[in-house]
Amino acid sequence: MTNSGPSRIGVSFDVKPHAYDPAANPELFEGVLARRLVAFIIDLIIIAIPLVMAAMFIFVFGLLTLGLGWMLFWLLSPLSAIWALVYFGLTLGSQSSATIGMRAMELEMRTWYGAPAYFLLGAVHTIVYWVSVSMLTPLILLVGLFNARKRLLHDMLIGTVIINNPPRTASLRARRAY
Repeated sequence: MTNSGPSRIGVSFDVKPHAYDPAANPELFEGVLARRLVAFIIDLIIIAIPLVMAAMFIFVFGLLTLGLGWMLFWLLSPLSAIWALVYFGLTLGSQSSATIGMRAMELEMRTWYGAPAYFLLGAVHTIVYWVSVSMLTPLILLVGLFNARKRLLHDMLIGTVIINNPPRTASLRARRAY
């Protein structure tokens, strides 16, 4: 028995089109890379503050315990990774789909098909960013200069896009209209 039609393997999925077209809506991507850098620095400071306070506490605790408390310094490395994952996961998975730094810079993260970010996507985005920068050097961040959506390598790997938030997009659109 021959079957001349397409066969089904039991798995189907729909390939969704890109939701954000840089040719039709250039205001979504205007100034994103520069403001994204500033947002990253703000987020880095926010992540560092509790870690520096924990390090100061361990130092003082070590003085009070004649050096025994300094054995807690090994906790800072895993705590910093956990704190960063929780921070990025919770903030990117929030209603605004943006970290505190991204909110300050009027940016938000979306999936390439337009859905808002969620906790797991934010955590995975963070892991892929740090792994890619660690393995491929920070020069991979130059990828954003050569594509219309201003996506970095880790954005492409995960399927996310960073855009201007709706109020900023509306103001840029209004400014273009004049």
